[in-house]
Amino acid sequence: MTEAYVLDELDRRILNTLQTDASHTNAELAELVHVSPPTCLRRVKQLTDSGVIQRQVAIVAPEKVGPSLTAIVEITLDVQAAERMDEFEKLAAAEAAVLQCYRVTPGPDFVLVVQVADMPAYHALAHRLFTSHANVRNVKAYFSTHRSKFDTRVAV
Repeated sequence: MTEAYVLDELDRRILNTLQTDASHTNAELAELVHVSPPTCLRRVKQLTDSGVIQRQVAIVAPEKVGPSLTAIVEITLDVQAAERMDEFEKLAAAEAAVLQCYRVTPGPDFVLVVQVADMPAYHALAHRLFTSHANVRNVKAYFSTHRSKFDTRVAV
C-alpha cells in the first residue's frame, strides 16, 4: 500500500482548481490559488513528482464524437489465485474500450466500465475478454440508457 501524501491547504486549493479545469496557465493558476507563479509551479511539480497528480487529460463527451454505448460489467473468475487475477487484470487493462477496471469484493471479482461504439462492438469485446478467456466463469453486463453524472474529481 502506498503511503498517503500529506496535503496542506495550498495543495488542496491547487488540486481542486486543476480538477475543475487543468487548462489554466501557471500564472492563471497562481492567481486563482493566491500564490506567486514560482511557488505555484514548484507545488504543481511536487504534486506531479509525488504521483498525486497522475496526468492531465481532456475529457471528451462520447456522444459528441459518434455513437457510443457504455456498459458496466461484472466479471467472476473461475480461479481466483493471485496470478490468474493479475492475468485477467492485464488483459482488461490492455483493451482501449475498458475505461475503468476495479477488483472488488464481495461478489464479482472485477467491475469494468466499458465504452464501445455499439452492440456489435460490445459483442466483439466480450468475445475477446470474456468468451475466449478460459478463466471467466460469469459475466453480467448493465447497459447505460442515460448518464446523469460523470465526474473525475477526487475530494481533497
